[in-house]
Amino acid sequence: MALASNETILVTGASGKFGRAVIGHLLTTYAVPAKQIIATTRKPETLADLSAKGITVRTADFDDEASLAKAFTGATRLLIVSTDALDRPGRRLEQHLRAVAAAKAAGVKHIAYTSMMHPDADSPIGFAADHRGTEEAIKASGISHTILRNAWYMENLVMSLPSALASGQWYVATGKGTTAHAARDDQARTAAAVLASGTNDNAVYNVTGPQALTSDETAALVSEAVGKPLQVVHVTPDQLQAGMIAAGVPDFLAPVFVSFDVNALKDRSGTLSDAVTTLSGVKPQTLKQWLGANKALFAA
Repeated sequence: MALASNETILVTGASGKFGRAVIGHLLTTYAVPAKQIIATTRKPETLADLSAKGITVRTADFDDEASLAKAFTGATRLLIVSTDALDRPGRRLEQHLRAVAAAKAAGVKHIAYTSMMHPDADSPIGFAADHRGTEEAIKASGISHTILRNAWYMENLVMSLPSALASGQWYVATGKGTTAHAARDDQARTAAAVLASGTNDNAVYNVTGPQALTSDETAALVSEAVGKPLQVVHVTPDQLQAGMIAAGVPDFLAPVFVSFDVNALKDRSGTLSDAVTTLSGVKPQTLKQWLGANKALFAA
């Protein structure tokens, strides 16, 4: 299927890196006319460049249902990019539920949503409940949907590895568990493909990279790419949390970061899928390929 000329795609969080990448692929990879795209954000002034291209830019505040209802007017295909509201447990789910309700009120025909892999009730990751609850609300809405359960970004490695490279040691609690990291751009292109295709499949996809790697395998690739030694030091989750707090990570954030490692330890982040290729028609980048193009990020 292809996008009909009377359909309009709306991308939330359009000022973020993922939202901008999705819009970029809509315009270039899938040749969606700018007049058929709506970009929403809390700060529309940051999207002046998109407005100049003919894209409709609107204000949308996920804490204000009235603003969402107004922003979603006229949209037929909607991408809800999950928000980053993690300051209070449950706040992000509340935001997403407002968005789903506003989409239904606006007559949106299809919702795509960026979820996480394995957002089950027994997930060690606290915010899995936000994604699980959002998926349930979308399914209960009666609106056709595509759930994109994105694997961890390769870009997330930039949060921890520059300091690890500086010391030469990377402390992890992943054991032999694996992670199927995917490049943000590959996942954004996949989301754009879903929006531009016009399909209404009520499907759930894991959107992963092509490999599931252990921390040791990841460290070896990073070390090779940047030309610096990186020793993986395996510790327990409790030891990792204590070390993070001692290093200055806030008490409330340390358990969140540790839970990512526990997720891998329990083999919940290494599920592989061919969704990127199936949906976008392009093979996802390997970590080695991505590091080759982005190794400068680890020099910071």
